[in-house]
Amino acid sequence: MKKLLASLRTMLLLPLLALGVAPASAQTSLEPVPALADIKSQEELAKAVAVLDAALFDSYNRCDLAKFASFLAEDVEFYHDQGGVTLGRAALTESVKNNICGKVTRELVPGSLQVYYMKGFGAVEIGVHRFHHPGHEDTEPVGEAKFIHLWQYKDGMWRIKRVISFDHHQAAK
Repeated sequence: MKKLLASLRTMLLLPLLALGVAPASAQTSLEPVPALADIKSQEELAKAVAVLDAALFDSYNRCDLAKFASFLAEDVEFYHDQGGVTLGRAALTESVKNNICGKVTRELVPGSLQVYYMKGFGAVEIGVHRFHHPGHEDTEPVGEAKFIHLWQYKDGMWRIKRVISFDHHQAAK
């Protein structure tokens, strides 16, 4: 009976994963991230968002698409100054699969992270990040851009509702 239930669960989850939709349990990080209502200070909020950012981009850099998708709201909106608009979790996850996996890694520029409380909703994260091209550093320069992430805390999960990625340029050496 246990094997049958495990098989049924796998059969139900595989189509979701193929679409880039992850079960809630896929969103895990090295440190627990508290619920919005449990955050009592700016320092706690900044730490929570920094943990979320690190976990999000660890999955991005490792091409763990199920985990990456678990950080996105179903109706996420991604605005990119050079790439245009991408709407929805499945489309954004597919875009990362096609354009990022094995080609680009991201690092947060130290000291650039800013976090602001959004009452009853979550937080705004603002920062600068750099994009590397592993194995192609000699032909593709490091890129840099500013970003804004609107994090929502809903149904026990932190998820990104909106992303604005702008001012893409070659990073200073």
